[in-house]
Amino acid sequence: MQAGLYLSGPVLGTGRHHVPCRAPQQQPHFVAEALPARNAGPASTSEPCWLQGRTPVHGRRRQSLQRILRRAVEEQQIAAAGMPASNGVHHPQQHSQTPHSLSQELSEDVAYDGIIAEVPPKPSSLYVRAVDGVDVDIEPSTIVALLGPSGSGKTTLLRLVAGLEMPTAGKILFDDFDATNTPVQDRQIGFVFQNYALFNHKTVAENIRFGLEVRKLKIDHNQRVNDLLELVQLEGLGDRFPKQLSGGQRQRVALARSLASNPKLLLLDEPFGALDAVVRKTLRAGLKEIVRSVGVTTIIVTHDQEEAFDLADKVVIFNRGRIEQQGSPEDIIKKPRTPFIMKFVGDTNIVPATSQLLRKANFTTHKPWAMFRPSNMQLSSTLCDASAPAQVSERHNLGWIIKYHLKFDDEVEIMYNVTRDQDEKQYNLHVGQRVYVRLPASALMGFELHEIESAPITS
Repeated sequence: MQAGLYLSGPVLGTGRHHVPCRAPQQQPHFVAEALPARNAGPASTSEPCWLQGRTPVHGRRRQSLQRILRRAVEEQQIAAAGMPASNGVHHPQQHSQTPHSLSQELSEDVAYDGIIAEVPPKPSSLYVRAVDGVDVDIEPSTIVALLGPSGSGKTTLLRLVAGLEMPTAGKILFDDFDATNTPVQDRQIGFVFQNYALFNHKTVAENIRFGLEVRKLKIDHNQRVNDLLELVQLEGLGDRFPKQLSGGQRQRVALARSLASNPKLLLLDEPFGALDAVVRKTLRAGLKEIVRSVGVTTIIVTHDQEEAFDLADKVVIFNRGRIEQQGSPEDIIKKPRTPFIMKFVGDTNIVPATSQLLRKANFTTHKPWAMFRPSNMQLSSTLCDASAPAQVSERHNLGWIIKYHLKFDDEVEIMYNVTRDQDEKQYNLHVGQRVYVRLPASALMGFELHEIESAPITS
């Protein structure tokens, strides 16, 4: 039985939040500091007070940082295999539940109530709210894509779901089970990191088998590994090491490992980010087929719109820690609810609200700017009452796409893209040619510049 997901919470304030100076609860804060030498002689009186009695710091600091980095990589690898990291996520004293398996509590739905995550950008009393209240309903056995610009809160939400981060407010519910403080290993979640987090000293088969062995699942481990290798089309490669595989093959090993222990949820953080476009497209189709065949509820974080719309049954678009819109890919493309969504998804032209084109379209707005999609334009060689005259100022050959720059009599410029076949049969315009542009008022959306901002909140 697969789990669904439901995130619910109030709309919360954004920006930096002043709190009493305290150690952050989400992640341990490591400080690499030089220590006094064990056999240090008398300090020179010419040295500053903060250097007296200390040895040169660079070597020690470098070694300390290397140990921290190695530990972070090890914890990521263990978390990817579905086991607890050593970063203090598991706090038994916080649980009132009896120590039985969470799988006995789960049924169809998962809920997240009032989630807030405040992440410190540096050691200080200033915190940034990375997730600012969410409300998402994810049906069992579906694929949901979290889409948005960098710093919008996608990965933070994914880590909250996985238990790798702890919310500073709100609840995380799997069905009616409060999983807010449930440790990583009891959430029955598979996680595929962007860098795959494979054990380089283990073979492909040993990587996949790792979670099974540590969890001590009472199944035939070898048979399970062979079934997963067949599922991800890596038969015969079980004895190889990760460094002997291509990037696409390593990605499939990470996916197989995450599926080894039959997770309730599968979480993928930019799984194709390190691959080239051709390999990404091929693996995308393979991932969709694998997830459908297994039937596991899947959440994927991505910056790639094509990837999100191709893979997902539902797309959730984040901006500045909030959800701007969620729905089917078709609804988001055809019915954008906010100026940010319209600007973020697909191509748009932006023009002043007083432009000649908008006057001809009989579009009025109290906002200073308006946008529309180039696909909603109609070009003609003859003038009519509802069309605005323009001149072709530039023509760019982009392979299968021809991009035209059109300049109106009021000096406003827009872009218009057509396929090569369409251009040869219908347009074939040249620079300096006069054309007439018609645009329906229903295709326009007025906005102010702050409504399309996507920079992360830093103040």
